[in-house]
Amino acid sequence: MQDVIKKARRLIVKVGSSLVTNDGRGLDHAAIARWAAQIAQLRLLGKEVVLVSSGAIAEGMQRLGFERRPTAIHELQACAAVGQMGLAQIYETSFSAHRLRTAQVLLTHADLADRERYLNARSTLFTLLRLGVVPIINENDTVVTDEIKFGDNDTLGALVANLIEADALIILTDQKGLYSADPRSNPDAVFVHEGRAGDASLEAMAGGAGSAIGRGGMLTKILAAKRAATSGAHTVIAWGREDNVLTRLAAGEAIGTRLTAHTAQLTARKQWMADHLQTAGRVVLDAGATQKVVSEGKSLLAIGVVEVGGEFGRGAVITCIGSDGVSIARGITNYTSSETRRIMRHASSEILSILGFVEEPELIHRDNLVLL
Repeated sequence: MQDVIKKARRLIVKVGSSLVTNDGRGLDHAAIARWAAQIAQLRLLGKEVVLVSSGAIAEGMQRLGFERRPTAIHELQACAAVGQMGLAQIYETSFSAHRLRTAQVLLTHADLADRERYLNARSTLFTLLRLGVVPIINENDTVVTDEIKFGDNDTLGALVANLIEADALIILTDQKGLYSADPRSNPDAVFVHEGRAGDASLEAMAGGAGSAIGRGGMLTKILAAKRAATSGAHTVIAWGREDNVLTRLAAGEAIGTRLTAHTAQLTARKQWMADHLQTAGRVVLDAGATQKVVSEGKSLLAIGVVEVGGEFGRGAVITCIGSDGVSIARGITNYTSSETRRIMRHASSEILSILGFVEEPELIHRDNLVLL
């Protein structure tokens, strides 16, 4: 487990509100500069890094003179709008000192639930990483009420890890990691160095809620690790003020609580498709395509489709019906329903002449296909 960060190619680093804002006293320029320097070092090691940052509301509270976190939604939104300006400015300044560009990406859970927006966000993040940019991600608290009221960036970090298939999620917090009980009230509390993401006993240990500055607590971090593990990402929960925490983790040093994912990325992705998505439509396969998909593990080609049902867009999850009328698989389609109707019963080599473009030669690639 100590080698997870060392070997990782793509990392999500999440920093909490209390760290970013120095426990609510305003943006901690020195701390942000240190994280920027460490991420610059990770980039030199060939790692892609996405930073998920809390702190917009906390910074806005400080700028607007709120001593306590407001409860009115419009006041929270105002704090987020004001605070986001400061966050973007300090991150841009800190990373530019290392000749790194940053990009502000504001997301909501709805962006990741809608498949088309999900794919757009995924493509944008991949493009930014390819261009050497460090994406700075935060929830779009200014316009979305549910995320302000119930959301937390620990969950967002896990969702982003799933979105871009990160190797690991590093959650930097104001605690050294997970203890068996609250060490502030229980002197017998034991530090948990390693565990398995998704272990129910870890959730019982975490308990509690967030601070007056942020909304997350240790429980949200344990649940985030569980969520990240569904796409194969391991999680480290560590103290954000630990000296050179990111570079030391990348060197293989054991810091914080390490939670291992025991599900391979591809398996987790297929399980997610099978268990959690409502299908937007269906395609009926001929006997040959049914055989190739079920028995040979092949991709589904348009030539094997005899009927299309429902209306769906590119990236939607659809059901594959076998030649005997039984549902045999679910998968993510590369073409819309109208496009599929035009190319069904045609070879992949004919797609360009029919549609004028080719997304992929397969209607559903085998990596995006799960048998039922």
